[in-house]
Amino acid sequence: MKKAIVILLAALMVLSLVACGKKEAEKQTLTVAMSPDFAPMEFVDTSKSGQEQYVGFDVTLANFLAEELGMNLEIKPMSFDACMTAVQLGSVDLGISGFSWTAERAENFLISDYYIAGENETEQTVITTKDKENTIQEAAGFAGLKVGAQDGSLQKQLVTDELVSQGAELVVYKSIDDAVLALQTGKIDALAVAQGNGEAIIANNPDLAFTGFQFEVDPLYKNNVILLNQQSTELLEKVNAALAKAMEAGYYDGWYEDAKTLSGIPTAADVSYDDEGNAISE
Repeated sequence: MKKAIVILLAALMVLSLVACGKKEAEKQTLTVAMSPDFAPMEFVDTSKSGQEQYVGFDVTLANFLAEELGMNLEIKPMSFDACMTAVQLGSVDLGISGFSWTAERAENFLISDYYIAGENETEQTVITTKDKENTIQEAAGFAGLKVGAQDGSLQKQLVTDELVSQGAELVVYKSIDDAVLALQTGKIDALAVAQGNGEAIIANNPDLAFTGFQFEVDPLYKNNVILLNQQSTELLEKVNAALAKAMEAGYYDGWYEDAKTLSGIPTAADVSYDDEGNAISE
């Protein structure tokens, strides 16, 4: 009798596990386009593989959203501008990659309520080579210099608005990695970045430093947003509800501090991807 009970309990446990596995498999998948070359927001832990390799603040946020929506998460890595194209075409559900609000994006996407990824991500600055550290405090100081920025980024807009008018030349790059290499090899004189991203770049490239210049950023552009296809009104409501929950619970500061810590580990890397999601070798 005792043996029969044990067998019955074991059978029930197996059935329960199978049911749980089936339920998990039946979950819908939340697909998120992300460009993991922007530490501490999104980057790669090279000690891991598959979906587990993508880490950073935005990855934590994406996991939270998927959990709140009762969905499985799939990160789809691609170049920064390809993230926006994928959302527009509807090939992914969300674009989460350190996006800021801009008037152009507001015309082409549904935009979520903002989320706060730390003060270092609201500040926008410029880095240069170590020998020029803290040598440029004003926009006029960039006259005659080549200033790089990632295509489709807020930094590109800021360089256009504030530095080109002062005589700077804007040079656009598809990936941050390419822009950093261009700075190190003298193809450009400076690179516009978010403060937090600049800190991560300098930590891994001691030959680089801050110029001492800070952009004047309109409050509209501060903090980050999620991009959705213009037909995704129902999903937008759910995303905003989840963001409100995270904001009220005070999760953001902890997520950002964890992401900064993780960006300093030896296996952390900013990895660029092409438009088809293939990692670009250095």
